[in-house]
Amino acid sequence: MIVDNTTNGERGQVGIGTLIIFIAMVLVAAVAAGVLINTAGLLESTASDTGQDSQAQVSNQIDVVTAVGETDGTGNVTTLNFTVKKSAGSSDIDLNDTTIEYLSDTARETLSHSAGGASATAFGTTSIAGDGDDVLTNTSERVKLTIDLSSINDLLVEGDDATVRIVDQSGATTIYGVNVPDTISDETFVRV
Repeated sequence: MIVDNTTNGERGQVGIGTLIIFIAMVLVAAVAAGVLINTAGLLESTASDTGQDSQAQVSNQIDVVTAVGETDGTGNVTTLNFTVKKSAGSSDIDLNDTTIEYLSDTARETLSHSAGGASATAFGTTSIAGDGDDVLTNTSERVKLTIDLSSINDLLVEGDDATVRIVDQSGATTIYGVNVPDTISDETFVRV
């Protein structure tokens, strides 16, 4: 016996309403796929930028080769001079975009670069070895950073200490602890 389902009212309904619903579902799926693709692209770009910034903060380092304090002859350190170079593997370091955070028991100051020399809100630079500019492009270049302590009203005396944080354009931080010797004779320069 053969059963004919078409006579029982079980025919498929295909009409304009069904077609409109089908097209709407396809459009919604296409829009959702487009949003997902755009979001994935944005996340990939952001993750790449974050990775590059993190790598720069870790690999870009300024090495302090020497640190010397100039005295006024009475035992007060009035100026700090740091000879710096870029560390191996660092990108170019532009000292024009560098800040120095100076912290002692009696003072806290954030200094920016000044082409005119050290002042109350700025540190000065002098090229020692290299091409003469304030951008460290290779490890053989040396630049002297100068902090005028008298202009920020914080002369260091025998036994004093301070912390200097050098922050380059990528956000990488080099921390240097300044320790004035316990005894300063009539020396003009002391190693700090």
